[in-house]
Amino acid sequence: MLAEMIQRLFERSLGDGAQAEAREGRWLASLWAEIEEMGLPLALLGEEQGGFGLSAAEQGEALRLLGKLAVPLPVAETMAANRLLARAGLPLAEGPAGLARADDLAISGGRLTGRVERVAWGENLDCLALAVGDRLYRVPRSGWSLAEAGTALNFHPRPSLAIDWQADGGAPLPNNPQADGATVRAFQIAGALEAALDLTLEHTATRVQFGKPLQKNQVVQHELAKLAGELACATAAADLAAEALERGDMLGVAAGSLRAREAAGNGAAIATQMHGAIGFTREHPLHLYTTSLWTWRDEFGGQVFWATLLGRAAMAAGEEGYWPMVTEL
Repeated sequence: MLAEMIQRLFERSLGDGAQAEAREGRWLASLWAEIEEMGLPLALLGEEQGGFGLSAAEQGEALRLLGKLAVPLPVAETMAANRLLARAGLPLAEGPAGLARADDLAISGGRLTGRVERVAWGENLDCLALAVGDRLYRVPRSGWSLAEAGTALNFHPRPSLAIDWQADGGAPLPNNPQADGATVRAFQIAGALEAALDLTLEHTATRVQFGKPLQKNQVVQHELAKLAGELACATAAADLAAEALERGDMLGVAAGSLRAREAAGNGAAIATQMHGAIGFTREHPLHLYTTSLWTWRDEFGGQVFWATLLGRAAMAAGEEGYWPMVTEL
């Protein structure tokens, strides 16, 4: 039912014009109001916290849909931030929210100062679920200013924020926001890959070359199978990351996140190639998904970050412990 509600909302209110506005960095206030009215920012919480009480599979489906629909607002980030704040016993966001980790911020006299890099839609957020060391802080909008403007590969704002806020003590960190964010991105990647596959299947079925549809060529069929394989891998990887996140297993999150990010790069390359030159243009809907895949692949720890974490764990496990470590993932 929730999936149908999400689908109907964005099919009705998120057209080409709204996508174009978002790519110019404009905040879609009316669409955000509809999102809040539906209750999506609290969707990952239990019913006792005002949420929907979704199962793990249903949570993943909601996040995947946000990727499949290329939603140009920090809905997934707000959902994840509220879940993190709730687990820490901190007040929930009263509007759009972000989540980040910044261990190099300074705390002096109870004041939190420093810089948080590239926060999605940072200037439009109500608060930031910010981890520093082993503490989680709910930093309100008044606690930061714009340090540097920035734009992601999908043309959405990614400003860096200068934090200067009298900290309220925060709360013990329930889990790593980077792992939360990476898991959310894995589901969004799976959704975007599904949309890219659908567009590619449609294009190769209707595009005629040398007297027959592209899809009739064996080499094209091979590439379509590879793209479908990347989608399957990303979907399984997102599920793996989510399960690992629930049990506090950072290596499981790393493995799932890394594979989803590999699928993002591989899948975007195949879809673009199958569309030919038209796939590179901003006017074609494929561009919504390929640029988002490239963006999400590099956020909340890129491929190098998660691969390094896994590599160090493998080295630490040693000759005897390596295979048990791999099979436990």
